[in-house]
Amino acid sequence: MVIRTEIPNDGNTIVDIAPVNQESQSIWLMLADDGGLLRLDAHSGRSELIGRIQLPSESARDPFAGHALTRCLHVSHNGEFAAVVNDYGQYGQVIDLRSGRITLNLDGGDYFPETVPFSFGFASWQGNVVVIHRAAWNRLDISDASTGNLLSERGPTAYQSGEQRPEHYLDYFHGALYLSPNGTRILDDGWVWHPVGIPVVWSVDQWLSENIWESEDGATKRDVCARTWYWDHGVAWLNEDTVAIGGIGDDHDKIVDGARIFDITTTGPVSREWRSDWQWAREVTSFAGPSGRFFSDGKWLYSAAKSGLSRWDPKSGTRVCHIDDFHPTHHHAGAWELAQLSEGSILRWTISTIQD
Repeated sequence: MVIRTEIPNDGNTIVDIAPVNQESQSIWLMLADDGGLLRLDAHSGRSELIGRIQLPSESARDPFAGHALTRCLHVSHNGEFAAVVNDYGQYGQVIDLRSGRITLNLDGGDYFPETVPFSFGFASWQGNVVVIHRAAWNRLDISDASTGNLLSERGPTAYQSGEQRPEHYLDYFHGALYLSPNGTRILDDGWVWHPVGIPVVWSVDQWLSENIWESEDGATKRDVCARTWYWDHGVAWLNEDTVAIGGIGDDHDKIVDGARIFDITTTGPVSREWRSDWQWAREVTSFAGPSGRFFSDGKWLYSAAKSGLSRWDPKSGTRVCHIDDFHPTHHHAGAWELAQLSEGSILRWTISTIQD
C-alpha cells in the first residue's frame, strides 16, 4: 500500500527530498523553494526547520534533452551534512546541519554543464564524511564535508592551446554519481565527445588511500558500456560488484527499454568496436522491460516508468509485481522505502509489503 504523508504547509513549496539512510525510521530532509532545509518524520508528519542554504544565481541554459536547470538535494548517510546543487547547472553548496554553517561552495565549471546532473556524492572515509564533487567538466575532487578542505590536491587536468597536455588528462564529461551500497565503489554516468555515454566505475578506497589519479586512469577504473547520445537514464547497484544500466542497444535511436546487468569485477567484450584498449565490464545478462529510474534493495531491481513502479528478478528478467501510477524518485535504504513528492505530500511504499 502506498502511504500519503501530508507535508506541513508553511507557505513554501518543497522542491526536493532526500533520505537520511542511517535512520531505520522514515526520516527525510526536505528542500523548500526559499532555501529552507526541513527534517521530516514521515511516520508522525512532524517537521522542523534545521538549516538554510542559498545558491548563487545562475542563468538557465537551453535545456539539453529536455532537462532544465533543477535544484537537487543530497544528504549524508548520517544526516549531519546536506548539499544543494543545480542539476544541469554549475553551482552548489554544502552545509553542516549541526551548526548551520556553509562549509563548501561548489563550482562545476561552465563547459556544457547542461548535459548532465551535477556530479556529487557523500561518502565516508576513516570515520569522516567526505564530498565527491565536480570541479570542472573533466575533473572530480574530494573535500572534507566539515571543513571544506580539499583532499584531492593534484596536478592540472586541463590545458590551453599551446600548452603541454597533462599526463593524466581525461577527455570525459563527468555525470551523475552513484555510490555502491557499502560505498566501496562509484559509478560515473558521463559521456565523451562525439557524444557517447560511457558509464565508468572505480574503487573509492583506492582513490582515497593510494592513488589520487584513480578517477582519471587508475588500475580499478573500468568502462561499463557505450551508447551514442545516450546517458542519464536508469542506474542501480545490485550489490558491490554488480550494476544495472537502463537501455538495451548501442545507438540512441535503436535503444529499447530494458536492463543490462554488468559484473564490474571482470572484463568482457563490448557489442561493437569502441576502444579495444579499454577495460570493459562483463555483461552478465540483459532483459527487456524496465525503464525510468532504477532502484535496488540488494535482491530485486525496481523501475519507475511512466505507467508506475515495477519489480523485476534481475536473474530471470521476470517482472514479479507492478503498482500503477506510483513514480518514486528516492530510495530510503534504512526504512526500506521508495518515495516521491506529489502535490504537497510524500508518497511512500515499503519494499517489504509485497511478499517475496
